[in-house]
Amino acid sequence: MLGKHALDEMLSEREKLNLDIQQALDTQTLSWGIKVANVEIKHVDINESMIRAIARQAEAERERRAKVIHADGEFQAAQKLLEAAQVLSQQPLAIQLRYLETLTVIAADKNSTIVFPLPMDIIQPLLNALPKSRPAE
Repeated sequence: MLGKHALDEMLSEREKLNLDIQQALDTQTLSWGIKVANVEIKHVDINESMIRAIARQAEAERERRAKVIHADGEFQAAQKLLEAAQVLSQQPLAIQLRYLETLTVIAADKNSTIVFPLPMDIIQPLLNALPKSRPAE
């Protein structure tokens, strides 16, 4: 049974293979006074198990390429997020503008509820200013 490498070589370097076969035949037939003028491979039959093996290998290669492409996309996205975080950290108002843009997008979806998170350092003074309730007597 032919290996994948041998099959690839046969299909992609057919001319070189023709010459190799011709030289091998010449070596054997020259002593008889016979010269092989031309050798040409016209057709190669591959058995079913080889076809299945080649198909499995091709599928594995497609999956490998898809995973590499996906990982590259994730890497690029992470780089862009890092760049965005660096820009936002340099301009404190930029995060506020981004936050307001996000609220605009949420409001456009006609949601009935919008969660409006507030940092605890803003809420704490308001909570401290509320009168403490006394336990019921």
